[in-house]
Amino acid sequence: MSTASALSFVSAAMAAVGVADLLGAASGRRAADGGPRVLRLLAALGRRLRPAGAPAPGDLRRRIAAAGRPGGLGVREVMAAKVAAAAGGGVVGAGLSTAAPGRLGVAIVVAGPVGGFLAPDVWLARRAAERARRARAELPALLDLLRVSVEAGSSLPKALHEVGARARGPLATEWRALGGEVALGVPFDAALRGMAERLPLPEVRSLAAALERARRHGAPLADTLASQARDARFALARHAREEAARAGPKIQLVVALLLVPSVLLLVAAALVAALLGGGGAALPV
Repeated sequence: MSTASALSFVSAAMAAVGVADLLGAASGRRAADGGPRVLRLLAALGRRLRPAGAPAPGDLRRRIAAAGRPGGLGVREVMAAKVAAAAGGGVVGAGLSTAAPGRLGVAIVVAGPVGGFLAPDVWLARRAAERARRARAELPALLDLLRVSVEAGSSLPKALHEVGARARGPLATEWRALGGEVALGVPFDAALRGMAERLPLPEVRSLAAALERARRHGAPLADTLASQARDARFALARHAREEAARAGPKIQLVVALLLVPSVLLLVAAALVAALLGGGGAALPV
């Protein structure tokens, strides 16, 4: 394959990666709804491909819990989906390699299965990050409601369950589940640790530790919750400033390293094609 075709292929790939990275955040919420259905379909296909007793990563269960266990997926389903996605990536990579120039086709054949195998992990990480973002945003308001419920005389587990039942979101769901677990006989400290594992946020861990200390030492819960709400608001504002500061350089990096070089490669491909087609004659100006 000619040099011009190779440059055109690489430029198109770089442009596609750049645009996908810039649009990934915008399309993340829409893809989150259909993600569990896709993983379930891949899991159904992967059960036939995955060897029996194949080991799973030790932290996969924790990452699934941090993502909210979407669609009730477990470790076996996710591992089966990873195997099916790797097989699908291999097929796609083999198809794309026929259009790739030179040794790039070999790299695509290798990258296809690897990318497919890692795709469910990337999806879980994005869903966990979105879930953490929503929990961080709703934490201050829910803490104020929890303080009011405690001041009205409700016990802490009952207040957590009531506030969680009246609100929506990942944090409200976790509080509702925590209250239900305590009502079924689970120790309060164990339920708090479970919530902190399913929502691995510094603010949630700080809240769990503060609630446990207040319960053990008899400190006023209302004062503890007011302090936690104030700290949560400061953390939310700081995180928003940090996200805004990181957004600009990220966009500039994608444009500088992917989009601009892809355009330059397209220009270079056109120049090479013109030079080769004209037998080396100078291009008209």
